[in-house]
Amino acid sequence: MILLIFGVTNVGKTVTGEILAKKLKYPFFDLDDEIRRKFHTTLEEFMKKNPWPYERAKVKGKVLREVIDNNGDNMVIAVSPIYYARKFNYLLQRENVIAVELQDTKEHIFERLVFSDENDQVYEDNEYKETHRDHYLREIREDIQYVKATFSKIQWKYFVDNKSPEQAAEEIAQLFPEKIREKRASGIEYTQQE
Repeated sequence: MILLIFGVTNVGKTVTGEILAKKLKYPFFDLDDEIRRKFHTTLEEFMKKNPWPYERAKVKGKVLREVIDNNGDNMVIAVSPIYYARKFNYLLQRENVIAVELQDTKEHIFERLVFSDENDQVYEDNEYKETHRDHYLREIREDIQYVKATFSKIQWKYFVDNKSPEQAAEEIAQLFPEKIREKRASGIEYTQQE
């Protein structure tokens, strides 16, 4: 079974996904890493070359489909935000795909907020973050609101509630067999993208 982990930026998709994949003994893929590898670029350069959100979503959706199609079954994929549902919803219909959306409060997401430089090196700058706290909280709130419609077809919502990635991964792993049974009982069949 392929488990896709969705959520807004800094909700914990990658770290939780890596731990979860180890627990399940599945390979782990991160959509951002796959984009870097495929296009031999940094995420900043990818954003510059694809400045329009729709075009970016189209490329990310295509890369996500390639990862799913080219790597067999039984994997966990952390999906960086794709803000146009048409570019991934058809994948949710596949019988071997289950999606979970990680959710949390804007305050908890803000606490996990990190930055990256032009070479995609992650760093913390708590002084800067605190100075611009209101701005980031507003952006996070807007992201949470926006994805409600975008992720509406993702049935499984997991509220992180500021749990550690280890605890979140453990709880998701425990729920995973039940979600597989629900998926199989739903009888959803695979359909191609429009």
